[in-house]
Amino acid sequence: MPALKSSTIIPTDAEDAVITAAALSDPDALPLTEAEWENVKPMLRVGGRPKAEITKERITIRLSPDVLAVFKATGKGWQSRIDAALKEWVQEHHCP
Repeated sequence: MPALKSSTIIPTDAEDAVITAAALSDPDALPLTEAEWENVKPMLRVGGRPKAEITKERITIRLSPDVLAVFKATGKGWQSRIDAALKEWVQEHHCP
């Protein structure tokens, strides 16, 4: 459990009992039964683009400022264009 902020106020046992009683008296906020908890399913990943079949590997690379500036100037997707340029170089030079 992460450390609490120094400004966090922890209720006393008596205050906690009052809060719990108030929560239990609200018909719209009743706690789940054990049987209901058994049927709870984890949330699925929603939104975003689908996972690629072949994923790229995250690395750190140091590039010359002028090379980086040229690729960044082409706009969004500049990392993919660097990848494409490197693939082309590999194909031309028959690297394994």
